[in-house]
Amino acid sequence: MAGATGMVKVAFWDEDTQSVETLWATPLGQERYRLENSPFFTYRVSWLDVVEARPDAQGQLTFQRVVEKSGHRTVRVILQDVTSPAATPFLDGLKQRGCSYEGFQPKLLSIDVPPEVRLDEVTRYLNEQRVQWEAADPTYEDLHPDAK
Repeated sequence: MAGATGMVKVAFWDEDTQSVETLWATPLGQERYRLENSPFFTYRVSWLDVVEARPDAQGQLTFQRVVEKSGHRTVRVILQDVTSPAATPFLDGLKQRGCSYEGFQPKLLSIDVPPEVRLDEVTRYLNEQRVQWEAADPTYEDLHPDAK
């Protein structure tokens, strides 16, 4: 069912943890949806990716596969408090590098790295800031398939 904005929620199930994350999406027709926010827990999808989703037995749209990558990448960071004034210089540094972000209060930050921004420059900044972070799309395994 579409919300007032015409957007819908697409469920991404994690079989390992038996948990679900729902992301806002714009219907494009033919079971295709464009993601309208960055994931906080789901891997290998990013803002503006086009995905295929189908209703489950309860009518919840459920992710099937990625149809088209947008070129955006997702990195996640854990901070002491995303809303704290102490976080402002760090967040400003992300913006200066061309990134945007969404906060999952109070500690989790989902960072969107647009196609024109070099991922290695963003991860270098995160390392310099000594924050705890992870590559969510692409994942570490995607970036380093030969690492053991």
